[in-house]
Amino acid sequence: MKKEIIESLINDFESVSQKTEDGLEFWLARDLQHSLGYSKWDNFLSVISKAKTSCEISGYNVRDHFADVGKMVKI
Repeated sequence: MKKEIIESLINDFESVSQKTEDGLEFWLARDLQHSLGYSKWDNFLSVISKAKTSCEISGYNVRDHFADVGKMVKI
């Protein structure tokens, strides 16, 4: 992958990162979907589901790596 693409993705990821009150950095999937090339949430949700399955098959606790959270949207 070209250096410029990687730097662009890093900047995109950093621009949508959030932190807990304790300083723990995290990202919301809806904030990342467009940077990763998914224009439709349903398509990205499918990818997240596959990632959770892979996590579980690898012997990891899915809840340690994927927080099922909701985000309020402005109407």
